[in-house]
Amino acid sequence: MHNDKIVIKVMLAALCLVSALSLAIRPAGAGGASYFPNIALITHHGNKVHLYDDLLKDKVVVINFIYTSCPNSCPLETARLRAVQELLGERVGRDIFMYSITIDPEVDTVQVLNHYAEKFDIGPGWVFLTGKEDDIILLRKKLGLYMDEIQNGDELDHNLTMIVGNEATGKWIKRSPFDNPKGLANLIGYDLFDGMVARTGAKSYASVPEVSKPSRGQYLYRTRCTACHTLGQGDGLGPDLLGVVAKRDRTWLARWLKVPDEMLAEKDPIAMQLFAQYQQLAMPNLQLSDIDVAALIDYMAAESRRITMTNVEASAKDEQFDHKNH
Repeated sequence: MHNDKIVIKVMLAALCLVSALSLAIRPAGAGGASYFPNIALITHHGNKVHLYDDLLKDKVVVINFIYTSCPNSCPLETARLRAVQELLGERVGRDIFMYSITIDPEVDTVQVLNHYAEKFDIGPGWVFLTGKEDDIILLRKKLGLYMDEIQNGDELDHNLTMIVGNEATGKWIKRSPFDNPKGLANLIGYDLFDGMVARTGAKSYASVPEVSKPSRGQYLYRTRCTACHTLGQGDGLGPDLLGVVAKRDRTWLARWLKVPDEMLAEKDPIAMQLFAQYQQLAMPNLQLSDIDVAALIDYMAAESRRITMTNVEASAKDEQFDHKNH
């Protein structure tokens, strides 16, 4: 039996610590080729590659480990990194490369990984990889992402930390995929290049407005929902949540937010409809408490009202303007 839910709780509780960690994987001056195992891997397109020669050498990279049958953490992790990829834009595949490596190679064949990438609408420059299990464990250990105390006899329990690095400079940093996507994009797209890439659209501290502390519901929405959903900006990986509180029965919605995996297992009609409609991407169990669920629902309801009222007022002003000019 997997301890995936336990691992999620432990790792989410440690996010503030993880985001502050930096890791020099190899000693200064040591050649990357002498440290990284040049293991053979296969991409989700079926191409055979070697880790160091083809994927790491002289590149800026993002590396995380997933398995496609993971019910909770991996889908959310992939969705969060997809947001980072979108922020980095065309640089992914040009001077930044993203790699998600399965820890369950027996199940995650090339075809399975390709289907997984398609479900998340993954763009160019992000490759999903499989290989021999022993080789992948060796790589996880080399990257400092294999923890014996987490494994506990189950190889599918895994460290949710990812690693980003510049192989040419030897700069490697551990981060949580649940960090703010803009912060991760800045780290990967600029900080790892050590000033070699000019920042675009940078603002002075004086021009930055004060930001009030978010409510519990707002914080949960930003950190758990925005990778797949919007409020009023159209469907993403999942449905637009504008008006969802008014549309759905509150008891149903609260249970869906808390235990979506159970509702899918029970084949709840609405849950199954959503599952079929959105690329069979299962809503992950986010380990929300009753207090969290209530706060998230209240925030979505209030934000939906605010956005709707703003849209109504904007439409009214447009009508008044058109009337005056006729």
